[in-house]
Amino acid sequence: MRVLVTNDDGINSAGLHALVRTLEPETETYVVAPEHERSATGHAITLHKPLRAVPATLPGSRIKGWATNGTPADCVALGVLELLPGRPDVVISGINVGPNLGRDLTYSGTVSGAMEGAIFRIASIAVSVGAFRDTIFDVAAAFALRLVRQVAERGLPEDTLLNVNVPNLPKEQIKGVKLTRQGEKRYVSRLDKRTDPRGRAYYWLTGEPAPQQDVEGTDSWALAQGYISVTPIRLNMTDPEALTRLTGWRLAID
Repeated sequence: MRVLVTNDDGINSAGLHALVRTLEPETETYVVAPEHERSATGHAITLHKPLRAVPATLPGSRIKGWATNGTPADCVALGVLELLPGRPDVVISGINVGPNLGRDLTYSGTVSGAMEGAIFRIASIAVSVGAFRDTIFDVAAAFALRLVRQVAERGLPEDTLLNVNVPNLPKEQIKGVKLTRQGEKRYVSRLDKRTDPRGRAYYWLTGEPAPQQDVEGTDSWALAQGYISVTPIRLNMTDPEALTRLTGWRLAID
């Protein structure tokens, strides 16, 4: 089974290395990842400059890898269209430092790497750990391998990817696995305005989680309760309820 691994934390990320070490004994694994961190890039692709892919080695691994100057979505396209010896059976993006929940999916480079795989009609998985410090990767890596086996056996619906969030806990403290829906967790955006030494204004775009209760059955709820969250995400973002409501609008051209 051929697996393409990417991420948005960069080729030197400990999460990516842990994932590769776990996959390598059972799969034909390749890595195409950004040369440096590309978090929160969303589904950006590079059209305004050349893309480059430089061979890269990973610590303790013999697999073939490349570091690129592109986004996670670019990395998947490069891997599928050029770098790999054949089409991958599975794309895995991660393991990300920090969760990707609710509305985070709109911004997430990790999820967008898997989304690009789904666009290519390849079974794709995004994997994140719910912590930014002292991150435990081995549980998430082992669960990712389990999912790869399941995907190889059962497949995924077309235009669908799996978004996985794993609690930052030892294996024995994780309560289990929950199939979840995307929650409504969001951030409140804030601009931090500053002045440079020449007196010119510049801005840092920041944010903080909006205060809201986790709803049972959602990705954020499962993670907060100590469960691994597995959420199927579809590429088709049409809202059928709104589509029905809009049929009552007077939308004719005058």
